[in-house]
Parts: sequence; C-alpha cells; structure tokens
Amino acid sequence: MKGMYYKKSDGNKILCELCPNKCEISNSRHGICRIRFNKNGDLDLPLYGKLSAIAMDPIEKKPLYHFYPESDILSIGFYGCSFHCPFCQNYSISQTNKGRFDEKTPEELVVIAKSHNSVGIAYTYSEPLIHFEYVLNSAKIARKNGLKNVLVSNGYINPEPAVELLEYLDAANIDLKAFTDDFYKKEVGGSLAEVKRFISEAAGKIHLEVTTLVIPGKNDSDEEIESIARFLSGLSPDIPYHLSCYYPTYKYSIPPTPPGTVKRLAELAGKYLNYVYLGNVGSSETNTYCPKCRKLLIKRAGYNVTIKGIEKGRCVYCNAEVSVKM
Repeated sequence: MKGMYYKKSDGNKILCELCPNKCEISNSRHGICRIRFNKNGDLDLPLYGKLSAIAMDPIEKKPLYHFYPESDILSIGFYGCSFHCPFCQNYSISQTNKGRFDEKTPEELVVIAKSHNSVGIAYTYSEPLIHFEYVLNSAKIARKNGLKNVLVSNGYINPEPAVELLEYLDAANIDLKAFTDDFYKKEVGGSLAEVKRFISEAAGKIHLEVTTLVIPGKNDSDEEIESIARFLSGLSPDIPYHLSCYYPTYKYSIPPTPPGTVKRLAELAGKYLNYVYLGNVGSSETNTYCPKCRKLLIKRAGYNVTIKGIEKGRCVYCNAEVSVKM
C-alpha cells in the first residue's frame, strides 16, 4: 500500500514528512522507524495491517485513569518505532520489523471490538504513529461505528498529519520521556520541542493523559519533574500525570527506581496538577480523589476498579466538577 506524507527527492530517493525525523530514504531502504519503505521512488507500507499483538485490555492498562474507567478496550500493537530508547520495555517489537503477526483490516478490528463489548480501539504497545495510514483508516471506521479511538504514543509527529489524526482520536496517553532536549537527542533520538508541541495541540482537542518513566540519574530530579508538571498545568491542571518506576531492560542496567522516589516526585507534581498517579509500584492502590474535598472518587487495586464518588461528572460529596469521562 502507498503511504502518505512524503515527497520525491533526487536519485529515486523520497523524503518522508510524517515525523520530525524527516528521513531521506534511498530506493529499497527503510526510514529510521524500519516501517516506511522506498519502493521504486514511492513510499510503500509493507507492514500495513500486520499487527504485533491484539488483545482485550482494561483501559487502565494504557494507562488511562480518567477515560471510561472500568471499561475494556481492544488493543493492537505494531512493529517499529521512530525512537531508539535504550530502556524500551517493548524493544522486542519496537526495534525490529520482523516477527509473528496477526493481519487484520480496519473493518475486522471493528467487528472484533464490538463482539467483545469494547469501548473502542487502542493503538498501543509499540509506536502507532509510524503506522499512520492504518491508524487513520481504522480510526475513521471505528468512529462511524460508535467506537472510541485511543492513542498510546511518543507523540512524535509533524503538525499536518497530527491535525488530521487528532480529528478522529478521542483520547491519548503520551510518553513524555524527560524535559531536556539533551535527553531526547542523546538517549532516544528525538526532540523535546516536537513532543511538547503535540501534547499542547492534543490537550485542546481530546482527552489527554501523560506518562513519564522515572529513571535514576537520568530524569529523576525534583527540578525536571516540577518543570513537566508546570508545563502540563499551563495546559490544564486536570491532565492526569503518571509517574512510573523504571526497571532494567534492553540496553540499560541502571538499578530500578525506588518507589520512594516516584512518591516524592508525585508530591512535587501534585503542587501543580490535580491528578498524579504512580506506576510500577507493586500492589499499591492508585486511587482518584476529589481535588476539592479530597474524598475518594475511584478506588483502584491493580486493574480492579470501583467508582465510588462520581455522579453526572461531579463529586457526590462536594458537587465539584470532576475531570473523568464516563
């Protein structure tokens, strides 16, 4: 299948314009993502519809804590990525374009989702944005069939395709990996400014949550997490922010993040944001409390979720408006 967002270049090369990497791809070669391919001077998509994973997940697993809590969502994964994070938890699918796959059309996804009473379709596990055409086509068909579209992504996409895709998305969790351009350039091969731009644009159009994987000695300073919290608060203090513990994997052997570190950082972020959550901290509950009266609204124990204090979008105790889509 022919791809979108590219232009022909000299010597039978093409310039991919989907993401800020702006790969100039020679004939019979892939871009950095290992997915977008130059076939005789045109952008080809040899992995269109080839999924690395397909499963029903609790929506909290994305993680989305304020978007249809208690619901399940059909989740599909892909191969490849526009980044090369040395700490990637899903490197076995993100850093390759080969492996077993399930081939599904967008229409088949809708049938599967409806048959399992799914709230929608989540594009997740590896990086969905490099499979832009498939995600866009699936999102359009899902929307027509009354399903929600959820993106779990690094947020690395150019402005024009971002605007086109956001029209069909309902929610996203964006991985904000750090808050220094040096980290983005050296560690993952990206640009902080481009990710901030996408987050800012998404915040005004869809339900947005943000996650940071806290890595000791890399992005775990009080100043850095406070800077992220201030940035998000400037968009909306109601954006849920997830701080997750890192565990050694792929090319990183740095010791795991102590749970106490993310708890301390969560307290700092909480000075600016109404909803801050911990991830990868074992069996600890991650509850939602009313930002006004601090009463319990949603109780979580793992993926067991009980809505206790929200009715018609408001806290049942103090009647404050609560930023949870239900």
